[in-house]
This record gives sequence, structure tokens and C-alpha cells, in this order.
Amino acid sequence: MTGGPPFDNGAGKGPPVVVLDEIDSTNAEVRRRAEAGRTEPVWIVGLRQTAGRGRRGRAWETGDGNLAATLLLTLDKPPAEAAQVSFVAALAVADLLAAYVPERLVSLKWPNDPMVGGLKISGILIESGNSPDGGLWLAVGIGVNLARKPIDSERPTTALPTWRAEPPPSPVEAIGVLAAAFARWLDVWMRLGFPAIADAWTAKAHGMGEPCIARLGNETVEGIAEGLDGDGALRLRLADGQLRRITAGDVFFGAS
Repeated sequence: MTGGPPFDNGAGKGPPVVVLDEIDSTNAEVRRRAEAGRTEPVWIVGLRQTAGRGRRGRAWETGDGNLAATLLLTLDKPPAEAAQVSFVAALAVADLLAAYVPERLVSLKWPNDPMVGGLKISGILIESGNSPDGGLWLAVGIGVNLARKPIDSERPTTALPTWRAEPPPSPVEAIGVLAAAFARWLDVWMRLGFPAIADAWTAKAHGMGEPCIARLGNETVEGIAEGLDGDGALRLRLADGQLRRITAGDVFFGAS
């Protein structure tokens, strides 16, 4: 694990950024720091990940030139409320993407899949634990296909070069844009609460009002996606008219 010293995130405020040449997983590094009592906020960026992870324990292939970053954050909120930070992260990624491709191409699929042109381009993984000083520490992990899409992916994916003629930003350039955007949306969440985040997320939502399939472990549910509940759950209108709240699972719209 090698890298340079921390540097400013480019926003002139917010947590410093530590860039590592190689790391097993940026989320794992944040966990190690937090469990050792080092809970000061920091962004960890890995230029190469050897054991990246996604949701539900899936492997996450970073690839050279792509962004793998995790923010260590502490919050004095109950776990269910702290989980809303995934929507904060999704909005920050949307801002990052809109800096390099037309904003009309950028959308967000529940629960936390940023997309370009209707294809997945980023993954977000939130992990947490109890902070020694009280509250929670959060590892806000974000991967973005800046340079190329994964070679082996179970779902259709894309990368920035498909949508722009110019060379993609480097991970170091991208983390400056992402960190600044995250700081802005975190401030909105802290000041105005989740309704403001939900409204902004819904404005970029992929598939709202459309048929979808939710795979929930041992159950598959079909219906029309109606929007977010006040806690971030997806409201799904079933064929018999009942409303089903989806709080966790994989949601598919068409070929997504």
C-alpha cells in the first residue's frame, strides 16, 4: 500500500484526499482506520484495487484509470437514517458525471446506481460501524467507470469514453469534482433533511412510473415504480392495486 501524502480535495474545504497506488479495497482501508479509532473524515482513493467489493458481496472490478474512492464519515444519526447517505452519494456522482457528459444522459436507478445513457456506470457501497466516540462511522464507497467498463459484468455497463470524444478525467481529477459535489449535497441533507435529497434524486430518477421487477432474495415482485417514501424506500404499485415498500433488493427496469 503506497501513495502520496493527503492533499486538498479541490473544493477548498472538506476532508483531505489520500491517493494510494495499490490497495485491497478502499472500503476495507476505511474500515481498518475506523476500527483502529482513526475516525477523522478522509477520502481514500486507490489507483488499483486488488479486492474491490460491491453490494451483496459481489466483486467490483475497478480497472486502470477508473475511480475507486471511499469517504470515511462519522454521523450522530441512527443507522436507518444514516443509510440515506447513499442517496447523497448518488447525487454527488450524478454531478461528477454531468461535468463530463451532457446532463440529460445522467440518471439514477434505485437504490444507488448512477447511469449514463441508461447503462450502469457507477457503484455505491455503504458500510458502517459503531464509532468509539459514539454515533456511527460510515464507509461511503464509490466506483466510477471513468476509462473503461468492466470486462466481466452481470449487467450492461458503460464508461465515459463511450459518451465523449475527449480523454476521460484521471481518478485524481475526478475525486476533486466528486468530493466537492458530495460536500454540497451533504450540507443540503444536514440542513434540510431527506425530503430535499429525495426531491433532487427523483428529478434524476430512472424508471419512475414504469414497470419494474424487484428481486428480494427469495421473492420476486412486479409492479409500477411510483417513487420514494420518506425514508428512501421504493414505492411499488402491484397489479392488484396494493402498495409495496421495497427497502432492499435488486430492481430491474426493462433491460437495465
